[in-house]
Amino acid sequence: MSVKKILAGICLAAILLPVFAEEKFKVCADPLNPPYSTKNKDGFENKIAELFARELGQTLEYTWFAQRIGFIRNTLTAPVNDWDADSDEFKCDIVMGVPAGYDLTLTTVPYYKSTYVLLIAKGSGWDDIKDAAQLTGLPLSREESLKIAMFDRGPGTTWLQKNGLLDQGVSYQSMSGDSENNVAMQIDKDFKAKKIDMVIMWGPMAAYVIAQSPKDSYTMIPMKSTPGIKFDFAMAMGVRNGDKARKAILDKLIAAKADQIRAIIASYNIPLLPVSKDDVNGDD
Repeated sequence: MSVKKILAGICLAAILLPVFAEEKFKVCADPLNPPYSTKNKDGFENKIAELFARELGQTLEYTWFAQRIGFIRNTLTAPVNDWDADSDEFKCDIVMGVPAGYDLTLTTVPYYKSTYVLLIAKGSGWDDIKDAAQLTGLPLSREESLKIAMFDRGPGTTWLQKNGLLDQGVSYQSMSGDSENNVAMQIDKDFKAKKIDMVIMWGPMAAYVIAQSPKDSYTMIPMKSTPGIKFDFAMAMGVRNGDKARKAILDKLIAAKADQIRAIIASYNIPLLPVSKDDVNGDD
């Protein structure tokens, strides 16, 4: 090994040492956000956090805060003591799930990629739909009977608008502010109450809805990205901007534990896509 490589290794070790020396793996998380995280620690992000803390020999600690507007400001970048704005100790250090390239944090390499899906309740009169494109050519009488959930933001609503189906939309907030239900929980309840027939929904959340009902209660159809509407996204972990040492550790763990991470996520029946080089480089 060359002297240059040895010195580079020593420098990297010096940078990473403070993070390795920490006793706690401090995660910022929503206490009621299945299938990602819950206070019962049964979400897939909880399981991955447990895996990483164990690998680092650290104690897992959570700062709980509803994942709404202001989440990062009140967790990741908030000092332990609210009165001490100059403190270099923060309430938590890691957000387990953010879009790759998220502008409010420094992001790791992606650790999974999923897609929005069209989720249809079986027996609701739409069992013949096998592709979202079929919804764009319905007879008027049938189109008028359609009840499809749509959100205040997201590619699903853009798709409905593009295809002239906004009038059939049942509106939901992406961030409900409900202390008893996150969006996936509310969609599950409204499916069961027959308030909606279908929804275009992010894959992990759709998987949660499916898991709350008997097998074969739903048809899940992946949405396909087009030049005008993107449905698939790579997900990473977020740390504070400038926290390159922690990012480096997480990047190494993501690579080393890729099979275990995938197994955890797959156990929740979340639709997964391969993470590409473009996703890693942020060019997708």
